[in-house]
Amino acid sequence: MCGLEIVARGDEILRIEGDRQDPFSQGYICPKGVALQDLHADPNRLRHPVRRTPSGDWERISWETAFDEVATRLRDIQTRHGRDAVATYQGNPAVHNFGTVLSFPSFARTLKTKNIYSASSVDQLPHMVAAHAMFGHGLLLPVPDIDRASFFLVMGANPVVSNGSLMTAPGMSRRLEALRRRGGRLVVIDPRRTETAEMADQHLFIRPGTDAYLLLAMLQVLFAEGRVKLGRLASFVDGVEKLADIVRDFPPARVAAVTGVAAPTIEALARDFAAAPAAVCYGRVGLSIQTFGTTAQWLVNALNIVTGNLDREGGAMFPKAALDPLERFTAGHLGAWKSRVRGLPEFAGELPVAALAEEILTPGKGQIRALVTIAGNPVLSTPNGKRLDAALATLEFMAAVDIYINETTRHAHIILPPTGSLEHENYAAIFHHLAARNTVKYSPALFAPAEDTRHDWQIFLELETRLASRTPFEAVQAQLRRGVRMGLGVDGMLDLAFRFGPYGTGLFGDGLTLAKVKASVHGVDLGPLRPALPGRLWTKNKRIDLAPELLTRDITRVKARLAEADGAPSNDDLLLIGRRQLRSNNSWMHNSERLVRGKARCTLLVNPEDARRRGVRSGEMVKIVSRAGEIVAPVEISDEVMTGVVSLPHGWGHDRPGIRLDVARRYPGVSLNDVTDERLVDEVSGNAALSGVPARLERVAPDPR
Repeated sequence: MCGLEIVARGDEILRIEGDRQDPFSQGYICPKGVALQDLHADPNRLRHPVRRTPSGDWERISWETAFDEVATRLRDIQTRHGRDAVATYQGNPAVHNFGTVLSFPSFARTLKTKNIYSASSVDQLPHMVAAHAMFGHGLLLPVPDIDRASFFLVMGANPVVSNGSLMTAPGMSRRLEALRRRGGRLVVIDPRRTETAEMADQHLFIRPGTDAYLLLAMLQVLFAEGRVKLGRLASFVDGVEKLADIVRDFPPARVAAVTGVAAPTIEALARDFAAAPAAVCYGRVGLSIQTFGTTAQWLVNALNIVTGNLDREGGAMFPKAALDPLERFTAGHLGAWKSRVRGLPEFAGELPVAALAEEILTPGKGQIRALVTIAGNPVLSTPNGKRLDAALATLEFMAAVDIYINETTRHAHIILPPTGSLEHENYAAIFHHLAARNTVKYSPALFAPAEDTRHDWQIFLELETRLASRTPFEAVQAQLRRGVRMGLGVDGMLDLAFRFGPYGTGLFGDGLTLAKVKASVHGVDLGPLRPALPGRLWTKNKRIDLAPELLTRDITRVKARLAEADGAPSNDDLLLIGRRQLRSNNSWMHNSERLVRGKARCTLLVNPEDARRRGVRSGEMVKIVSRAGEIVAPVEISDEVMTGVVSLPHGWGHDRPGIRLDVARRYPGVSLNDVTDERLVDEVSGNAALSGVPARLERVAPDPR
């Protein structure tokens, strides 16, 4: 979503800078934008299909051979073991690619398997479940109107580094400085003093996994003191009284010990939020990846609603993108089926990835015997990666649509690499839908694709055509569909979406078209966010359910956990959290020298008091031990983390045999997800609880050499 100005000579990129004329990013660029040139020229990047040989080496094969072999192997396994014997996993990069967003759903439908997984369930699934329950659609996600807010409450998020996760907002530091200049206030609640917290008027440490208690207490103050004011929302919001009854049991004094936030501080925070002219609470991944993830995200929405800050300028608003994903993707359903082994619920057709390893390893009907991964590295990005690593080695067949042989794809039998991001057109469909301002921008390919390469959508279409051709009649149908979609291409499908989208006027009208967007090379400004409710709601009655039964049922578990809590971790157990870094995007850009060089960043942050108690010093190696496993990492002593908490960045661990990532191997680090626990999940959604994992530290004796 950041406008880039790229200067090239032939196939060589001379420099990449921010586009100052982009109406949204206005010249902002982060290190990952500059590193696109490294991905483009990376000698480790695959450009043609490869097949793993019996000796463990790789051989180049033709596209036709690759397509035929993948389709034949998948069809054979489904014939022998049932449709659910094949699974798919989509990684984070998939959502950055319009071709994949457009084509993968049709490919998945052709497989007709219930074993669909993605990175959503180690990230934003609680957001989606809460949105579906309250607003009627899992993608109807409110976004902070940060440029007009006067009070910005940030929980479990680090937007200065992420530039807005589920909130597209390039140049977040600049936006926060503008908030402060206009007299606004920034409050950050996080177990770590993040880069965003460094800019805040106030930072409050909170014990990991207890955000729901803090939010319940804030709501209790608002109801008890008569500060609930829904404003125009009152005419289409149900469940206010029910929520009032629920929060009555959570006064600040009752939750102070377990959260680590003093009762008077909670009370003052609630009053200040309610009194602000335009306030918005933003809870992100730190809230989602905990055992009360969905409850926490529901309560964030509830706080914005009861203070009248939903769907109003400066509050939490709903963008209006030129291509509306709500019209193209299912509204969602929860628990239509469950995972075979543990009974975790599906949402919108996807099962939680915390169940993937056990579904591969557990014998019986429905056991996964083949896997297709798409731009994903779940060995490093999902809980208990070592167990999943071992599980992948047992598969009958694995295919990967990926540009690298990494920690996950090294297990594949065939890898089909798509073109690079500078070799195909780009339209950020999902990120426009989550943007803090309505804009539209199309970027054409900078370079012609190399000879004999395929775009991702072409790969999925070829596989889909072969898998759908089970009878002569189906073969004809599949070829017809292939012909239409190949003829339209990404541009044709995008043009139709614009013409029939919110800013279009049909085939022959004078509204928005792809040609008009292409003509505006810097992008088109469609204006600030505007109130959209109740019309934008997808609930049958066009009303918001403030206290849906799906979510209120979890309060019983919340109360039980509060009764058990002693207010602080034991002297032995610490709570392990991750951390976001500006030069790291999960694991998939660690083969860029400019992004990984410099001071070691895969370090374990330990509070000085915790270090003193355990007799560890900065630079020493310590063993981090959890129920799931153990890893060894260097200590970095810092008061950046609260007592009782340790922090390790995610996405590292590039020391496994067989990977072909020359740069990443020189900076391997260790994988946080070798010690996160697949048994810890948010029970409502099944999302993995990667934050607040109980762990202990053990000193490692220095090597006598």
